[in-house]
Amino acid sequence: MAKLNNRYICSECGFTQTKWLGRCPNCSSWGTMDEEVKMDSIILTKDENLTKASLLKDIEIEKEFRLQTSYKEFDRVLGGGLAKASVVLITGSPGIGKSTFLLSLLNEYSQKDTCLYISGEESKRQIKERATRIKVNSENLFILNETRLEQILANIEEKKPEVVVIDSIQTIFSSNIASLPASVSQIRECSLKLIELAKQKDICFFIVGHVTKDGKLAGPKLLEHMVDCVISFEGDENNYFRIVRSTKNRYGSTNEISIFSMKEDGIEEVKNPSEFFISTRSEKNVGSIIVPSIEGSRVILFEIQTLVSKTSYGYPKRIIEGYDKNRIEILLAILSKFMKMDLNLSDIYVNIPGGVEIKERSSDLALIFSLISSIKKIPISAKIAVIGEIGLRGELRATPFIKKRVNELVKLGFTGVYLPYANKEELENEKLNIKLNYINNIEELVERIN
Repeated sequence: MAKLNNRYICSECGFTQTKWLGRCPNCSSWGTMDEEVKMDSIILTKDENLTKASLLKDIEIEKEFRLQTSYKEFDRVLGGGLAKASVVLITGSPGIGKSTFLLSLLNEYSQKDTCLYISGEESKRQIKERATRIKVNSENLFILNETRLEQILANIEEKKPEVVVIDSIQTIFSSNIASLPASVSQIRECSLKLIELAKQKDICFFIVGHVTKDGKLAGPKLLEHMVDCVISFEGDENNYFRIVRSTKNRYGSTNEISIFSMKEDGIEEVKNPSEFFISTRSEKNVGSIIVPSIEGSRVILFEIQTLVSKTSYGYPKRIIEGYDKNRIEILLAILSKFMKMDLNLSDIYVNIPGGVEIKERSSDLALIFSLISSIKKIPISAKIAVIGEIGLRGELRATPFIKKRVNELVKLGFTGVYLPYANKEELENEKLNIKLNYINNIEELVERIN
């Protein structure tokens, strides 16, 4: 029989240690060393059935390989629908609406086949009350309140559901592992068993994962590598809107987003995200500009708002919402150099309305444009957009997918756009009903605005 050795592994970085430590020596995180039972060796017997390989040409894909719902935007985030035998990890802060969202999804999937909702945190009555409130009344939806893995697997074998929700993986434990629930060993063992069952029986799984106070997935990083798709549920708890974003997807493109509004009677899908982000703008705006950003496979228009004011104290403020603070420091240095203006004595506020975070470098020029407008009190037309990445020398670099971005602006009625001169050749033969203002560097932008 294999010898058992106990060891401790950091749930943040995976560092292993033979003794328990309060602080991880590798990543300096406190309280992340969890006990794990390690098997030194595994001996396979000759009686085990051999798993046979298949020729690629002999593998057939069913026509109904994906399960679809009435939430078309969410199906697009998944790559066209929920792929059979896929395991999707759902993350998000507590109280943001993960359980309500998943219950509404199961109501859609259960219209055609049996579904199973397994909760280790709530009782059946609590789930029933929520289902009644959001008008979930499917006859093929089963509810199970259980935390033991062996009982969960037995119920899945009995009901043979098409889609299963595990809420949450941190509450599930196996009696074969001598450690507490939510430990690295328990999460890894339970996840492996569920993934194995999904692939063998063609069952789709939604697994809910808790997050830490920093917004990262709690538990071993290995969990994100094991599943087929990772979806984060983002948004402010006090706001009605939620952003569903895919950060990993083996069956589709990554960084796709869809937007939902949370209401008393359930969730409602926002059909056009671009109109959602720019719907409340006035005809003329100071310190506000639109940038078309690539999110996965589509273009979404975001608004960038800035406010610049003189500091009242010795140390100026930098309040940033939805943008990389380090990137803003670089852009402020570029702006100070080419405008001959010392912004180190000003309070600067940057906000991306809607609770979204912009990570694309093509929004550099838009941020600079917004700051100049705020500093000089220059109003910007609501029908003007800006695209472009800025280098340290103040030059504008070519932007990828420029045709898709400009076409989205045309579709939503924009009359003008500022963009890099490096993209002129790509667009010069296109007949577009929009004025294209090409710029080589930031100095040209300052001259045109003045």
